[in-house]
Amino acid sequence: MKRHVVLVLGVLVSLFPFYWMVVMATNTTENILKFPPALTPGGELLVNAGKVFEEIDFFGSMLNTVLAAVGATVLVLVFDSLAAFTFAKFRFPGRNALFVLLLGTMMIPPQLSAIPQFVVMAQLGWVGSLKALIVPAVINAFGIFWMRQYISGAVHDELLEASRLDGCGFFRQYWHVGLPVVRPALAFLGIFTFISVWNDYLWPLVVLVDPDQVTLQVALGQLNRTHDTDYGMLMAGTVLAVIPLLIVFLIGARNFIADLAKGAVRG
Repeated sequence: MKRHVVLVLGVLVSLFPFYWMVVMATNTTENILKFPPALTPGGELLVNAGKVFEEIDFFGSMLNTVLAAVGATVLVLVFDSLAAFTFAKFRFPGRNALFVLLLGTMMIPPQLSAIPQFVVMAQLGWVGSLKALIVPAVINAFGIFWMRQYISGAVHDELLEASRLDGCGFFRQYWHVGLPVVRPALAFLGIFTFISVWNDYLWPLVVLVDPDQVTLQVALGQLNRTHDTDYGMLMAGTVLAVIPLLIVFLIGARNFIADLAKGAVRG
């Protein structure tokens, strides 16, 4: 019983920032800043949302973000799972050294790579293009590490050996033997990548030089003025930006849990 009480309290604490975001989005700035502040939702959500649409190209920025997040997620799932499958189930010279080098890249803060990455994008002529958001995100060290660990335990060597006897090459083993087993890991990696790209602020701010062609996070940052910030408008934009993430998370988490349950039943 005590454990359940602690878990419920933990859930309530975790949900309170989202509730407070909704409260701020539905109230005026005056009600937000007064003491004691309003603790219940108000009726200003449509007014605040209308101000967001007047201040920024919300749907254009959202389209840019959707294209970047979906493109990066699909490519990450393909290339990271391919690399992880190779690291986990095939032996080749320098495999361990390459994997250690890959793990070492996870220790480098992304801020340090922003300038050299921008130089590369400029040389390719991709500055200001969504390709500059999608392509650098394709090879994800965490994604390869995560998939490699999962594949090592989930894909049995006996299955691969049997597929080789049946004449399957590398890509057929990957597609027909490996991928069906690791769907839960792919679902998690897809959710993680989509949310990471969707919430990224620094790199889109640096590489998308046209202020009219930005991602949603950069556009919302334009609402946060130094003086006279309309917090109701700002939080309304944040609520609208969070809704697609909630949809993706609920769909992905549902598939993740369903695949895990299937695996448990088979086991």
